[in-house]
Amino acid sequence: MLRNETLRNIALTPELHDYLLVQGRMLPDPLLAELAERTREAIPDQAHMVVAPEEAALLTFLVRLLGARTIVEVGTFTGSSSLCLARGLAPGGSLITCDVSAEWTALAREFWTRAGVADRIELRLGPAVSTLRALPAEPHVDLAFIDADKPGYIDYWEELVPRMRPGGLILVDNTLFSGQVIDEFPGVKAAAVHAFNEHARKDERVELVLLPVADGLTLARRLPAEATSF
Repeated sequence: MLRNETLRNIALTPELHDYLLVQGRMLPDPLLAELAERTREAIPDQAHMVVAPEEAALLTFLVRLLGARTIVEVGTFTGSSSLCLARGLAPGGSLITCDVSAEWTALAREFWTRAGVADRIELRLGPAVSTLRALPAEPHVDLAFIDADKPGYIDYWEELVPRMRPGGLILVDNTLFSGQVIDEFPGVKAAAVHAFNEHARKDERVELVLLPVADGLTLARRLPAEATSF
């Protein structure tokens, strides 16, 4: 077990969280705020699935940092993460996003259009594993974002890793799952996330870190075929 002396994270009070957003230039974003509110009105029991403001800003930042032109997203919901990813795309870049709900993604389409990014986003409705398997098999994806049904995480990972170009980045959301990943008797979803975390940790095709951003965000960089992470 790691020693407690290594713990450096501090608890975020509402006031400190507001400070973090302001100092990180993450507010205001009226369009994302309106999308979050519309989601709460339309789907109140699922509204927590909208990405947090700090994570939304990080998604755009990482896309720009990487110079990504080809992005794949698993789990569209109402489109906040897609919007943020598309905002950061290099000129001529495109995003394929997968979901199974025409109802939820109708709201996404509205806000993509209002944000001026609809021409960069291709929505594919249907089981995500089938969508991923239909992609070219060779390494070509610059960045992927997984934020969908938790029992499917390992399958999505296994479809995406071989398709990532060397140096490409996979982002996986909710990998702390409200802290339930370390519970002795986790629920089904938390157990699935725990199993995924172990699976990804042992994957020598990538190097990765798990960050305490929002509900936990794993960043995995695809290594060259001849390299291993450790």
